[in-house]
Amino acid sequence: MQRLRVLRAVAEHGSFNRAATALRLTPSAVSQQVAALERGLGAQVVARSTRGVTLTRAGQIMVGAAETVAAELEHAQQQVAQLSTGRTQLTVATFTSGGRLLLPAALARLMAVHPRTVLHVREGEPEDTLPLVRQGAVDLALAYHFDGPLPVGPGPSSSLEWTPLLEDPLHVVLPQGHRLAHRDALDLAELAAEPWVLGCLKTETYLRRYAERAGFDPDVRGTTTDYFFARSLVAVGVGISLIPSIVLAPEIPGLCAVPIKSPTPIRHIGVAAISRSDRPHVTTLIHALREQAIQQHKGR
Repeated sequence: MQRLRVLRAVAEHGSFNRAATALRLTPSAVSQQVAALERGLGAQVVARSTRGVTLTRAGQIMVGAAETVAAELEHAQQQVAQLSTGRTQLTVATFTSGGRLLLPAALARLMAVHPRTVLHVREGEPEDTLPLVRQGAVDLALAYHFDGPLPVGPGPSSSLEWTPLLEDPLHVVLPQGHRLAHRDALDLAELAAEPWVLGCLKTETYLRRYAERAGFDPDVRGTTTDYFFARSLVAVGVGISLIPSIVLAPEIPGLCAVPIKSPTPIRHIGVAAISRSDRPHVTTLIHALREQAIQQHKGR
């Protein structure tokens, strides 16, 4: 287990030195643990280079096994704690806008069904929270991805069960006085000369990819990590923005949201958990999140 723990840290941090710092070990100790694991397996688990280390296929398999074991141990500890307290600990991770709009009512439903649940909620982006679900440190995560795979981190993602909740198309948000503000839909190419404000740092990569297809390089004038702040900047004329549908409420006076013509950028929202039959609290919360997603969709 110690060797697997070290390998997980190497996979997460991409180098022996950074893994050693995280584990409070020396780089030599980390290297020795990995070498011992490789001798025991008879296979190389990391590929070393001047740019750091990457997992081999054997290493990916072992990291996946390490996370499965860690998740099982965490679950067992929770069961033992429940024996003595009669209360179930549940840790939920969420991204900001999903937590604001979907999670509160779902948690209320959970507590109505399982009133003795001890809840812990932590905020984070999917690339940080999904690996925690796989490792057993978080019971489930409300997360999203764009048009690529889930950002689950190194190692196989087969231990995660992804439940789709909502397709969240992005809209262009403009000041009401803008010449294009009251169109039924816009092609991104029509916005080639506009300055942009980003409400999420990951949106920049997404915007640039779609803008490249439309034949322009966006002029980014503002970067934020908060869609609500980004809308405020649009309202005072800093630029226009690309905003997911669920973050368009409440309305800000002076702004107009316009759909984007196909291909429409979409954020796919869902919930990730490790599939188990003995976790009724997790099942209840997933069902409650589904109900909230349906209500959100009907309210558009």
